[in-house]
Amino acid sequence: MALPVCRKATPVLYVETIAPSLAFWRDRLGFAITAEVPGEGGPAFVILAGNGIELMLQTTASLAADPHAAAMAWRGDRTCLFVEVDDIDLLASVLEGCEIVAPRHDTFYGATEIGYREPGGHFVTFAQFQR
Repeated sequence: MALPVCRKATPVLYVETIAPSLAFWRDRLGFAITAEVPGEGGPAFVILAGNGIELMLQTTASLAADPHAAAMAWRGDRTCLFVEVDDIDLLASVLEGCEIVAPRHDTFYGATEIGYREPGGHFVTFAQFQR
């Protein structure tokens, strides 16, 4: 049986507000903002990159407001994993029977995503981007 190709894994760090984390990652360590989603009182989500490392910051308020994350039952977890794959259909077939916590959906940033809870309890979003 063919297995899905995972291209890249990116941690998502949940924070109350993004500004203090930007002072750490951007201002002190030199990471650049590559994408940003505005929110009330500052950004709700950012992607940062530097020296071959990518990470995402998302406010807990924007997570709570995301209809695709509603089933995640966020319990104060501070991270989740965002994994890019080549073939979301193959990924879904390989993970058939596993707990889906965010049903398959298309995003405004051009990805088709599906979220699972892995056996250790962590939330993992798999995403296929159109190339």
